[in-house]
Amino acid sequence: MHKTLLFLVFLIVTAFSFGQEKVQWSYSFDNDLDIVEVKAVIAGGWHLYSQKIDNDLGPIPTSFSFEENDDYTLVGKTIEPESLKEYDENFEGELNFFKDEVIFKQKIKVERSTTVKGVVTFMVCNDTMCLPPTDIEFSIKINK
Repeated sequence: MHKTLLFLVFLIVTAFSFGQEKVQWSYSFDNDLDIVEVKAVIAGGWHLYSQKIDNDLGPIPTSFSFEENDDYTLVGKTIEPESLKEYDENFEGELNFFKDEVIFKQKIKVERSTTVKGVVTFMVCNDTMCLPPTDIEFSIKINK
């Protein structure tokens, strides 16, 4: 029993770390346009799902949640460029995703210097397997 539990913990930690290695996230703020930019660089052979997918098929869409803060307000929803739409053998259906890299953008109204914090949730797959959904916390300092 003890060995089985230890193995399961190892498996979960390993899967979590592999998910983080397949996508490198970076964050920036465009002061002129008041836009938070979240860039994902995706490892070769892997793809990151769009925010807009048919969730009945199974994969977890990329999503962003921003912590509320009196110093800024979100303007609209997080936008993304046009995604690829191809048949995904893992889920046996047409799905929207990105390869190589993608930049998501969130317009905000900023009152003063602050820190924007949040979480990006994402899932990556290759042609034969998917890794479990992963949550990554982010923090972006904004100087006004």
